[in-house]
Amino acid sequence: MTQPTESLLAKVRALLAKAEDPASTTAEAEAFTAKATELMAKYGIERALLADSVSDSDALTDRIITMSNPWAREKQSLVSGIVDALRGQAVLRDKGSLHRVHMFGFQSDLERAELLYTSLLLQMAQQLNRVEVPWGDNARSYRRSWILGFRQEVVRRIKEAEARAVAASAPQSQPAGRSTELVLADRSALVEQRVFAEFGKLRRRRTTYRGSGYGAGQAAGRTANIGQTGLSGGRKPLGGRR
Repeated sequence: MTQPTESLLAKVRALLAKAEDPASTTAEAEAFTAKATELMAKYGIERALLADSVSDSDALTDRIITMSNPWAREKQSLVSGIVDALRGQAVLRDKGSLHRVHMFGFQSDLERAELLYTSLLLQMAQQLNRVEVPWGDNARSYRRSWILGFRQEVVRRIKEAEARAVAASAPQSQPAGRSTELVLADRSALVEQRVFAEFGKLRRRRTTYRGSGYGAGQAAGRTANIGQTGLSGGRKPLGGRR
């Protein structure tokens, strides 16, 4: 890994530490988080471009995460969306009451996906505990729709951060004249080939909801920390590796 990339990660950690500082105001924390997210996306682009010239610096790999109840299927949807936003692919591997997600992608992208997933699960759980279900609504349906709204919004924000990072790097090119877009397209194609070789053609799972909490979940997702990596206090993530 080159020094500039290591410097980016150091800046991300420093910004997130400031964002998580209780002394920071809400506006300051949001500003620190926005900058951290921007740098995390830039880190992903730098790792991709580095790997294009140093092939063994970022390997194509896979990992499996097991989801625990409650909300195991909704957690699957969250991590799948994050992996997709970071140019990987996620395959749902359910067996009875066991809910897992098999993630495929390059090492740097899956590392970022797991960091975001763990953080967002904790944030989601904390906010969901404070949700007040409107009178007359089914509590489970409302909370499920809230989770799906939260998921939709944070994934949208991650995709936008990635797109901005790609656009910012557009004037650059590799020594061989390859653009950032071409490098990323080739990486995505390799991920797709790896998934197809293992599973063949896959079907998409359609997600529906009935509760009225979707909009409230989206509103919560708009302020969620999508760059948080510093998790303190020994709290356990809501999904476990297997």
